[in-house]
Amino acid sequence: MSSDFQPPSKSLSILASVGGIVTGLLAIAILNVWSKQISKTSIEKPEISTSETASRQLVEPQKPQNPVSAAKEAERIASLDAKSVVLPGQAIPKNQLTVAIIPYVAPGVGKLTPEETTTARQAWSYFQRNWNDETGLVNSVDGFASVSMWDQTAAIAALVSARELNIVPAAEFEAKMSKMLKTLASMPLYKGELPNKVYNAKTLVPVNYGQLEKREEIGWSAIDLGRMAIWLKIVGAKYPEMQLETEAVWKHWQVKRLTRRGQMYGTAVIKGREQYNQEGRLGYENYAAYGLKLWGLDVKKALDYQSNAAFVDLYGQGVPYDRRDFNNSEANNYVLSEPYILDGIETGFQALPKAYADRILAAQAARYEATNQLTAVTEDNLDRPPYFVYSSLFVNGKPWATIADTRQQYNDLRFLSAKAAIGWHVLYNTTYTSQLFDFVQDNLKSKDGWYNGFYESLRQPNKALTANNNGVILESLLYKKVGQPLTVWAGVKKSQKSTERATRTP
Repeated sequence: MSSDFQPPSKSLSILASVGGIVTGLLAIAILNVWSKQISKTSIEKPEISTSETASRQLVEPQKPQNPVSAAKEAERIASLDAKSVVLPGQAIPKNQLTVAIIPYVAPGVGKLTPEETTTARQAWSYFQRNWNDETGLVNSVDGFASVSMWDQTAAIAALVSARELNIVPAAEFEAKMSKMLKTLASMPLYKGELPNKVYNAKTLVPVNYGQLEKREEIGWSAIDLGRMAIWLKIVGAKYPEMQLETEAVWKHWQVKRLTRRGQMYGTAVIKGREQYNQEGRLGYENYAAYGLKLWGLDVKKALDYQSNAAFVDLYGQGVPYDRRDFNNSEANNYVLSEPYILDGIETGFQALPKAYADRILAAQAARYEATNQLTAVTEDNLDRPPYFVYSSLFVNGKPWATIADTRQQYNDLRFLSAKAAIGWHVLYNTTYTSQLFDFVQDNLKSKDGWYNGFYESLRQPNKALTANNNGVILESLLYKKVGQPLTVWAGVKKSQKSTERATRTP
């Protein structure tokens, strides 16, 4: 891994990059943890709905395939995927490449259907099950008391959504949010500066991935903290009685090294030595930078969505990607759904142009038209090795590749993502996104929340249960109900006064 980049640490990835090299001991430790957590679900036959809605899908996942026909189908789709790519792709004219002056509002927002209300309640069940009363922190993965700041932000979003969707009463919301914010404002920090990438959610001990007891400071992620920065602003603006508590979290952080020369920086500890690296690629980089900008930090270069952008045609749609790939920067330049969904839901496309999101969704819809395979891809945990993958439209020159941080390919584990399906639907409300939403309803429900997704080749659910998947689903449905981007709905403003206060360090 080059000295100028460290990929974000979202969720409990088995392949969390350590300077580009994953140690065998770390991989074995997380494999052991995960094998214990999912041994029951990974060997059970999935209970797949045979409802009328699901049966109308051309994918027809509920009909079992014999191994030979399944392999032929996977080979057919892989061949079409390989032929779908054209470089260079059709660029978006520069005069159309602007963030929304007026934040985008999706069609059909303002009210939830009964089915959507039920969907929200189902997502909240994950948080009921995985809340840690001792700290107010939430397990990143079902039943395992470890948490990243990215996933804790998903819990903040979920709690706000549950309150506003009348799933939890005001008193419960206030108690839980206050506990959470007080913890975040007092927890031990990496070198006394910024939150460690991972914590024991019960004890607040900084730990490494897959571990719970051994104290280990492994650095911070600017991407994770950028997302949390957005939600601290949302909570403080929407609930003025909690504004001092949200500001106390920010003041607890020593933010001086979080940015440098307009870019975001994170740290990693390699063989006991700290690496200080530029963090982010097109998509997450811009989204997270927007959060830091709300608190007055200089992220001008990180917000620039044109300098490093190029285009690739996928099934006839010109999709934006970051020129900084592994070959020229030793960093993976994943093109994923999630950062565009989060930007649309939370800011109304203030960090990235909506035109980028349009193309990314259009390419996935075009893949469906060509292959009959419903497509809504992004990164997430799996219920089997390697336990975390980036299911990408394009990465390191490869179309429709599903890879781990190590660049090892797992296209046989590509899956339709529940959070991506529902997020795209509330933002666009098209015939295609309606099919995605219906598919999730009929195939991915569990008693403990929503499963992460549905494997294309295996024709069965990815039964991993995570805070981020269920949190994104909840905030997507909150967006639909309130009918505004969530920062706008909350009244988030970047005043000079708040900027001066936010940039002071203790």
